[in-house]
Amino acid sequence: MNSARIPTFDISRFDTDRDAFVRELGDAYRQWGFAGIRNHGISPELIDDSYKAFQSFFALPEEAKKQYHIPGGGGARGYTPFGVETAKGAKYSDLKEFWHIGRDIPRDSKYADDMPANVWPAEVPAFEEKGRALYAALDTLGSKVLSALALYMNLPEHYFQDKTNFGNSILRPIHYPPITTDDIPNVRAGAHEDINLITLLVGASAAGLEVKSHDGEWVPFTAEADTIVVNIGDMLQRLTNHVLPSTTHRVVNPQGEAARRPRYSTPFFLHPNPDFLIDVLPSTITPDNPSRYPEPITAQGYLEERLREIKLK
Repeated sequence: MNSARIPTFDISRFDTDRDAFVRELGDAYRQWGFAGIRNHGISPELIDDSYKAFQSFFALPEEAKKQYHIPGGGGARGYTPFGVETAKGAKYSDLKEFWHIGRDIPRDSKYADDMPANVWPAEVPAFEEKGRALYAALDTLGSKVLSALALYMNLPEHYFQDKTNFGNSILRPIHYPPITTDDIPNVRAGAHEDINLITLLVGASAAGLEVKSHDGEWVPFTAEADTIVVNIGDMLQRLTNHVLPSTTHRVVNPQGEAARRPRYSTPFFLHPNPDFLIDVLPSTITPDNPSRYPEPITAQGYLEERLREIKLK
C-alpha cells in the first residue's frame, strides 16, 4: 500500500490560501479521518531533544519507573507500566508502556479535581523542560487545525478556542519494547479509535501505524520525518454527527529483525474543557444523517466512561 493515499497538507496555506486549504483538509478528513500536516513550525531540534529525554526515562530500571505510577489515577499523570492498557474489546493488552503529561493549571481551578498536577522523573532533568515545550507547541498547532475544521463545518473560526483553553489534553510518550518472540498474540497497539477531539502524532516516521479505510482495508501510514499525523477522535466524531469520522487504527508488530528493535512515538490527545457539553451540532442533522446521539454528555463524563473500557480505570 502507498501511504500517499492518505494525503499530507502544508498548513502554512491556512494563512495564504485559506478557503482551498480548509476545503481540501476537511474533505480528506471526511474520507480518512487522518491527514499529515507539514510546515507546522515545530522545530526538529525540539522533537529530537524530547525523544532523547523520553527514551532516557524508559531506559531506567523498572523499580525507578514504577515509583512514578499513581495507583487509582487512571493513568492520568505519570507512568503507566507495560501490559496495562487494552484496546476496547481486545482480549490481550497492548505491548507498550507510557507516560502522561497534562495541562498545568492553578490548583484552585474549578477543573483541579479532573486535572491532577503533573509529576516529573527526577532521574531525567530534561524530561520536564522538553515535555512542557512539546506540549505547548502541539497545543498551539492543534488549535490551528481545529480552526480550519471549524470553518469547514461552517462554524466561526475560533469556535473551539474557549472550549479547549482548559482542555484536559495529554502528551503521551510511548515505548514499545523489542519483541523477543514471534508467537505472542498481543500487538503493539490493538485496533482502536481515539477518545478526544483530535490527536497529533509526533514521530510517526517509524513503520507500524495502519489506518482502516471505509472499505475495511488496512492502509499503512508512515509519514515523512517532518510530518505530524493528525486524526479525528471520537469526541469530534460525536459533535459532528459522524461528518468527521474517527477512524480505526492500530500499530502492528514488525517482522523479522525490525521486531527486535524498540519503537517510540508521542501522540498529543487534544481534549475539550472537562465541562464542555458534547452535543451534536444542529447543522449536521439532516434527513440522510439524523442525530445519532440524542443525549449530550460532558467531555469528562465521556472520558471516564472510555477509560474504564480500555482498562485504565
